[in-house]
Amino acid sequence: MMFFVPSHSRLRPPVPITVILMSTSAHHPADAARSGGTVTDRLVEANQRYAAGFQDPGMDARPVLHVAVVACMDARLDLHDALGLALGDCHTIRNAGGVVTDDVIRSLTISQRALGTRSVILIHHTNCGLETITEDFRHELEDEVGQRPAWAVEAFRDVDQDVRQSMQRVRTSPFLPHTDDVRGFVFDVTDGLLREIDPSA
Repeated sequence: MMFFVPSHSRLRPPVPITVILMSTSAHHPADAARSGGTVTDRLVEANQRYAAGFQDPGMDARPVLHVAVVACMDARLDLHDALGLALGDCHTIRNAGGVVTDDVIRSLTISQRALGTRSVILIHHTNCGLETITEDFRHELEDEVGQRPAWAVEAFRDVDQDVRQSMQRVRTSPFLPHTDDVRGFVFDVTDGLLREIDPSA
């Protein structure tokens, strides 16, 4: 099933767009070394060019579409392009796997109670790194550094089932007042399509 976000109901003043052509180190790993700087240096320089043409869009912190998106941090997911979102449309909360942790609930609670969001979209994806590791990762860290992390890895084998679990965690949280519109999807990294997950399957 494809998912489309409705177009904006209000017009915004035109904002000048500065196009910056910047290759990533993944494509040209020697670029940073040749220029004598780090990847972070390149990003800061790109920001300076961006800021030179930047104009304050006059928005506040409340998302225009009243939606929060929880998604994996995977670099292959361009959420704004994939969902047709513009600056100011949504809150975006990302972590490894896009799983609903206590910290995600913290962010969603602030998003809903202080900043007016009403809908939650959860997005996992195919070929996720969390499908390739286990909770043994924590034990390996303990062996290496002498301290076991307090957090869970949240690894999973069945991406559909993990989306269902994430939806359930949102819907049953006592801190979230708006849980009627919570939907979960799997993004296919090979074709860019969202597949909706039936929470009751």
